[in-house]
Amino acid sequence: MLRSWIVRAAIVAVLGLCSVLPAAAQYIGILQSAETMEKGTFKLMAAPILAFGKHGADDEFGVAARAGYGFTPRFDAEAKLGFFQNGTFVGADGEFWILRSGETNTGLDFSLTGGLHWIFGKDEYLDTWGIDVTPLLSGHVTKNLELCGSLDLSFESVQDAPQGVDDSFTRCHFVPGFEYRLSDTADLEGEFGIGLNDDSWNYVGLGVAIYLR
Repeated sequence: MLRSWIVRAAIVAVLGLCSVLPAAAQYIGILQSAETMEKGTFKLMAAPILAFGKHGADDEFGVAARAGYGFTPRFDAEAKLGFFQNGTFVGADGEFWILRSGETNTGLDFSLTGGLHWIFGKDEYLDTWGIDVTPLLSGHVTKNLELCGSLDLSFESVQDAPQGVDDSFTRCHFVPGFEYRLSDTADLEGEFGIGLNDDSWNYVGLGVAIYLR
């Protein structure tokens, strides 16, 4: 009887683990430089996101959307929404511009972003919620081109996880990217997220941000 109980428990744990891990494939991306929006500026953005599956899992495609507002010369906030094959992403964050370069379009800039998000899974995928922390460094290489690098940390909690399955995990990405100024009111944003642990998949994203002043 003990052997039978152990076998059943192992099966439940494996099945539960399989249902939990796919939620980690949904990423909204960073897709911005360390410079915050100008005070009083609204931002709208859309970007396709492709996460590359690992351990035999399929790739996952989605579309991310953002809406933001510049509250001060150093602080802005954004609402985030993502539609993916296996779930829906909803979140919000705030960014504080800590280190500003001495002159416009020169030197390095550093900011820190923090926020919350929820992922509502489809079908057999479980819901999760998480806390996001992202230090971001960027610098201009030309008047219109800015290179960016960030460390994207996300501390996830799985809702209603099966008994015996770990209900928390951490995602960690190194994210190199760029921001290219298309006009006074539009930027092209691109990045590649490199997963640094087993729960983090590589991904790529490219989008356009529109600013309304």
